[in-house]
Amino acid sequence: MPEGDDSVQRILVVVAHPDDCDFGCAGSTARWTSEGREVSYCIVTDGDAGGSDRSVTRADVAQLRRREQTAAAAVVGVSDIAFLGYADGKVQSSIELRRDITRVIRQRKPQRVVTQSPERNYQRIFASHPDHLAAGEAALCAVYPDSRNPFAHMELLEQEGLEPHTVEEVYLMAMMQGDTVVDITGTIDRKLEALRCHASQYDNFEELAARLREWARLNAEQNHLGEGRSAESFLRVPTT
Repeated sequence: MPEGDDSVQRILVVVAHPDDCDFGCAGSTARWTSEGREVSYCIVTDGDAGGSDRSVTRADVAQLRRREQTAAAAVVGVSDIAFLGYADGKVQSSIELRRDITRVIRQRKPQRVVTQSPERNYQRIFASHPDHLAAGEAALCAVYPDSRNPFAHMELLEQEGLEPHTVEEVYLMAMMQGDTVVDITGTIDRKLEALRCHASQYDNFEELAARLREWARLNAEQNHLGEGRSAESFLRVPTT
């Protein structure tokens, strides 16, 4: 169903790699920020295993991808980004990653967390990169129970003074059966502009853009938003 008017004002997007948030929800993010909502990003890795240029060091790739993600975020109205710096291609839903995402949640105090699905999608296997699955699982664990439990990761409370925070809901991206649709007809161009910032990752951006426009159109059509509309969809998980 279409996302209705709601009171959510603080949103945190947690993803594995630079550009994941732009593929998954940049149209929605642009809409939310244009409505005056506060959106922050938490990027688990620097994407140092991405791209195809073997002449560039992985450390240089990591720095480049941070710059690309920062530029892409600005396109959709986001300036607050937490880069966690985990190794690309090696993400696990570890207690350390859960702690680090919990820290960001307690610092930003979001009402909604948007993250990747921890479930493998066999119809769209590229959406189920192992890092995506692990980041989604760790984010869900950070939402419940870690961020709200004062006795989880006690160093966050005792050494950093970060009080528990309860997230009200999670939006899961790349789910086969989403139940919440965001109309991005007015912001799909900004989504594509944000993706264009990740120039190191794409050889044929125009082909990619055409494919994404078609996906967004089909998403809107399948969710009865009407002809000529574009949409992103999520599975909404209440967490309170």
